[in-house]
Amino acid sequence: MTETTIGPATRGADAVGGVDIRIEDDASPIVRLIARTITDSLRADSSLLPAGLHGAIAIRSHDTPQAATITLADGAIAVSGGVLVEPDLDITVDLNQFFAPVGEPAGAPEFLGVATALLSPPLPDWKTAAVSFWDKARSVPGIPDMLVAVVEGPDGVEQVVAGEGETHYVIAGPPDLLAAVFTGAVDLLAALSTGLVGVRGTLSQLSVLVGASWKVRYDV
Repeated sequence: MTETTIGPATRGADAVGGVDIRIEDDASPIVRLIARTITDSLRADSSLLPAGLHGAIAIRSHDTPQAATITLADGAIAVSGGVLVEPDLDITVDLNQFFAPVGEPAGAPEFLGVATALLSPPLPDWKTAAVSFWDKARSVPGIPDMLVAVVEGPDGVEQVVAGEGETHYVIAGPPDLLAAVFTGAVDLLAALSTGLVGVRGTLSQLSVLVGASWKVRYDV
């Protein structure tokens, strides 16, 4: 196990469940994604980080050069860009599939359990996620006046309308996938590429909405 101290990440957010979560001032997208995901996990269950666990977890993207290090020490979590230390656990993941491991993780099993828990926040229901998304995205310049989220389930078509005004954008898809998009767990463009999510609106509105989804996904 490496000797671990919290130091390289300098920007701290409010503690979540008693855990101080820190990222760099100029954090990269993968760092922001990991930190936002950990924050969501600890908001759902503040006991996920075992007391006294110190170490470093390397997270690598399976299809891009992106990498980051999660450092655990003294009741705090720091997420930094790159892998500059010998980690206790080294994982390659699919960033668009809920951090699903690609290949076999290398390292200490106790860190694998913690990493899995910290990177797997529960999804809210799609209606709650849609409203929360709109609250965070409505300040984005050019965003339509309303978001209409639509699902078709066993009880027929259901929709949630957030906002009010003359312009609107429609997003339709399976409930769980919409919840994942609205919480930032899945990239909107990646969801569109599956063919399971459909949109209705102008290209200009789509561009703005993609930007809004990145604002939520990367907590910027």
